Amino acid sequence: MVPPTPLWHYTSPDEDSGRWWDFPFRAGDIVVSTRSKSGTTWVQMICLLLVLASPELPDRLGRLSPWLDWLVEPKEEVFARLAAQAHRRVIKTHTPLDGVPLDDRATYIVVGRHPLDMAVSFYHHRDNIDRGRMAELTGQPERDLPRQPPLHEWLVGFVDWEGDARAWLDTLPGTMLHLSDAWARRHDANVVLVHYDDLLADLDGSMRRLAGLLGLPVDEARWPALVRAATFESMRADARAPDGDLGVLKDPIAFFRRGKSGEGRALLQPGEMAHYRDRVAAMAPDDLLAWLERDPEV
Repeated sequence: MVPPTPLWHYTSPDEDSGRWWDFPFRAGDIVVSTRSKSGTTWVQMICLLLVLASPELPDRLGRLSPWLDWLVEPKEEVFARLAAQAHRRVIKTHTPLDGVPLDDRATYIVVGRHPLDMAVSFYHHRDNIDRGRMAELTGQPERDLPRQPPLHEWLVGFVDWEGDARAWLDTLPGTMLHLSDAWARRHDANVVLVHYDDLLADLDGSMRRLAGLLGLPVDEARWPALVRAATFESMRADARAPDGDLGVLKDPIAFFRRGKSGEGRALLQPGEMAHYRDRVAAMAPDDLLAWLERDPEV
């Protein structure tokens, strides 16, 4: 199949953005587009709570809001499960918006998080993935990944990495590509940017903002229960991890490791932080960096 122009075709051993090319959108669809460990599951959960107006989900989060690009489930099964949903659908992707069909009937939510904090969470997340199970589900050979170095060394390497951002999205260049593309579209009527730190600082207010942008009513009688269900603590206690019953995560509770900000910046020495700032300044506009990093030392 030929991609709808001018979409980029993003692929990895686990993902294929081409699965979006013939996806049948319908009015009200909500697409959550993020880099890994930037608050994807959190925003999926918030959107489902707002759509269903209940703190109790009728199914596992990963089944209600599937990762459409993920190769662990046949595309036809994912499409059929979404087609059977009578409510507004919430769909996950790690594909930047230049690789997803932009349908006027849908809303696209892009979540930003400080790249260093995202990177630290991603470092720990990699050790929680059962690679054998992934290979079994995707039908590909199990990848023998090199042992991860200590966290500080790995984070310095994350900052220094140079290569094709579109080929390796979970890198600093890939992160800035994803966010820069969304930033350039931020004035589009159906593109919404959400910052991870805003969810941390004011979950109630952030949820009200999203409800307004999505055109969803706020029932004040039910609202406190919805906000409680969306807290990091509630999601971790219920182990509402995104893989459903697929067994890709070794420990679903460990998926919700910390839920805080600042860890990445605290790990780097002043000279290393200065180098990081030089790197991102060459990758993204100043206004995006001001919104994204919120670093009082800059």
